[in-house]
Amino acid sequence: MAGQAGRTVNDLRRSNRAAVLQRLYFDGSMSRQALGPATGLSSGTISNVVGELAADGLVEEAGSVDSGGGRPRTLLRIVPASGHLIGVDVGETRVRVELFDLTLTELARAERVLTGHGYDVGVIVEHIRDAIGDVLRHAGTTAGHLVGVGVGVPGIVARTPQDGAVVHGQTIGWDAVPLEALLRDACGLPDTVPYFIENGARTLGQAEMWFGAGRGAQSVAVILFGSGVGACHVTDVAEQGRALEWGHLTVKVQGRRCRCGALGCLEAYAGAEALLERWREAGGCPPEGSDEETALGALLAAAYPAGEGAADPVALAVLQETAEYLGAGLSGLINLFQPERILMGGWAGLELGPRFLAAVREYATAYSLGYPAGRVTIDLGALGPDAVTLGAATLPLAHFLAAGGRRARPAREIVAPAWRAALEGRAVH
Repeated sequence: MAGQAGRTVNDLRRSNRAAVLQRLYFDGSMSRQALGPATGLSSGTISNVVGELAADGLVEEAGSVDSGGGRPRTLLRIVPASGHLIGVDVGETRVRVELFDLTLTELARAERVLTGHGYDVGVIVEHIRDAIGDVLRHAGTTAGHLVGVGVGVPGIVARTPQDGAVVHGQTIGWDAVPLEALLRDACGLPDTVPYFIENGARTLGQAEMWFGAGRGAQSVAVILFGSGVGACHVTDVAEQGRALEWGHLTVKVQGRRCRCGALGCLEAYAGAEALLERWREAGGCPPEGSDEETALGALLAAAYPAGEGAADPVALAVLQETAEYLGAGLSGLINLFQPERILMGGWAGLELGPRFLAAVREYATAYSLGYPAGRVTIDLGALGPDAVTLGAATLPLAHFLAAGGRRARPAREIVAPAWRAALEGRAVH
């Protein structure tokens, strides 16, 4: 039965459950008495909701606290093992899959290195399928305990009624890849396990906003600096986070050719791949046959040698130029979105950041309008190089909490009402 605003009793119950779960999740253990003011729900509603959640195995008692002279108050908490989450990072050099409990404690992880096949869609799907199987076996759990699977990918993610999430990854050669449909067919998970596929910068942004250096801010721009560069603008309402193809902002007319095919993109100067290529062109010598992570380490060692060794002026110059391009790129985010904070993450960003973040700040200020530049702070992300995987796991977690802890149910077959079949023969043809 619908209420005056079109809400049904089930909608109201789901909303109440979501309010309690979200408060317990983000604020930690609380008593029934504290949950009332925190959620705006009556004591009777809190009692009913807590009873439902406890019966579903989602909430349990977790000790008690002194009530200031009265009877001790029982604390409640979310049961960590009441559901499992999978986060997937389709990165530049590897596919990483992690299994978490509801508190985002890691239970198992598996990685697949990307070799000569690169971003071949079939290979990526196989890697994800096999790695999901590995983490479930390692943790001794089954797919039936999964709340959902989150996947962070390069490129733009659109959605269609037929295929779900479709990835447009121009830099990796993906043209309208129906990744959700491919994963659902390949992985063989139950129909009740939903997939949530987003741009990797978007997942990183949500993780930093919820649990990292973005906590407490109303507007944050998060930079994913890896082989390429991307960004996400996130507000204090997680659903408003939006991935930005920031790496393909033109920073030099008729400049270097980017891997997307255009000229002068920021990514053609500031991504790890382009940075190393520019070092080679300037006379640098990365270790023969090394991967990007090893080569970037060699560049840093050349520019900032240990002990009393002389710095390589070529390596220093390349890093300084990269800092200027990054600062100029950040000025666009500052002027357009006026964020409170800019956070740089990704494996390359976290490795380079301690060395040249001060220069990036200076250039960003110089290229930006004074007022927004004076209000923004630029720092490193707080969740480490694996934060895309963690952020991917928050996608099903957010849906689970918003649904009041209800898991998805298989779609029921729709049976036409009897009158429709009876009257079909009377239709005029």
